Amino acid sequence: MRVLITGMNGFAGSHLADYLLTLPNIELFGGVFGNCDNLAHLKDRATWQEGNLTDPRVAQTLLDFAQPDSIYHLAGQAFPPISWQDPWATIEINIRSQVNLLNLCAQKKSTARILVIGSIEEYGRVDPRAMPVTEATPLRPDSPYGVSKIAQDFLGLQYFQSHHLHIVRVRPSNHIGPRQNEQFVTSNFAKQIAEIEAGAREPILSVGNLTARRDFTDVRDMMRAYVLALERGAPGEVYNIGSGRAVPIQELLNLLLKQSARAIEVRQDPARLRPSDTPIFYCDASKFRAQTGWQPEISLEQSLRDILDYWRAQIQSPKEK
Repeated sequence: MRVLITGMNGFAGSHLADYLLTLPNIELFGGVFGNCDNLAHLKDRATWQEGNLTDPRVAQTLLDFAQPDSIYHLAGQAFPPISWQDPWATIEINIRSQVNLLNLCAQKKSTARILVIGSIEEYGRVDPRAMPVTEATPLRPDSPYGVSKIAQDFLGLQYFQSHHLHIVRVRPSNHIGPRQNEQFVTSNFAKQIAEIEAGAREPILSVGNLTARRDFTDVRDMMRAYVLALERGAPGEVYNIGSGRAVPIQELLNLLLKQSARAIEVRQDPARLRPSDTPIFYCDASKFRAQTGWQPEISLEQSLRDILDYWRAQIQSPKEK
């Protein structure tokens, strides 16, 4: 089985590579762009090529190189707040990369199974009384990122309907774990705590909105779900994937602080607040669970412990440098 992961050097892509390489008879290929530190441990177990998929020539080279039986399309801009700063960059990266990939697959009459990654952010501004969101919940995106993910989602549907490509679409909830960029909330908190423990910063932790409640799933559980989606998901269908539980950001912070012996002051930073922030957001993943049998296995406490330990390993105290 020849498998291609676009964005393999990213947070999710590197964890997907880890999981796929535990399965039998997998020959793994990747498309990467930028820093590849997340793949250092896979140097002799996978092959990858660098290039920006917004260039159709890069997409062509990557598909010719991998000749995949399965494609997991994870490349793109994945941090919603950046999309408010530069909306077009997010929209262009996320849409053009996927158009190039799917258009070439259509031209080649590819029989590869393709996973298109949307986002729970597609649902956008939802009345708390309408929670949890199901696949039938109206899409009302409240960020340019959400708009870009709807476009990716619907492009997957269009190429399934127009070109009969074997495309399964997913709308994942927030996923967390080791290696995640410090821009994301759990990773950011953990990095600050690790820096405080190492004496690299004052014992003050900066936060944004702690009252928001979100649906969090460990990235390793989410990557198992992606593989099951391609194995057992119905072509053309869309599936929510998540824990189905809304956790306050304050609870995440409390769990992380409990794992540190340091006394840490928490301060809100207005710069960390989003232009729009839905108070509660979580998904109903019962359709996906019924189709695939998937269940999350890693507890929130374990995820946070692993994230904090990851940052502790990355950060040296001033005396160690």
